[in-house]
Amino acid sequence: MAHDFLIFEFGNDEDTAQQARRKVEAWVQGGRLGKKIILKYEREDAQSEESANGDDAKLAASKKKSSKAAEAANGNVRVLIRLDFSGHEKLSHQRWLDRIPTEEPFKSKKAKIVRHSDPHFAETSELFDALT
Repeated sequence: MAHDFLIFEFGNDEDTAQQARRKVEAWVQGGRLGKKIILKYEREDAQSEESANGDDAKLAASKKKSSKAAEAANGNVRVLIRLDFSGHEKLSHQRWLDRIPTEEPFKSKKAKIVRHSDPHFAETSELFDALT
């Protein structure tokens, strides 16, 4: 069975995004899920968007010198979760797809589910693979 993606918009709420990461890691470890549920972050820095619009080159230079915490506080954080269950685990796949958006760190955030049949699946998959 092909994998699906859940995408959550956390805005600039880095603490809640870290809670989400810890929650997913606990599920993976507790349920012995291995590589069936994988979480990755996409961080968009607000300062780099401004400098890309032609504001100020000094702003980009100061951004490089700032700490990661400062960058995360200024930018948007998106959490991408890939569910990759095999064909005979359809029920488990569907249960996790239904469960994750209802759990505490995720339920107050905007969620998007990208299924294998979705037209944006290929671009989401490439984005997920490019993230570290």
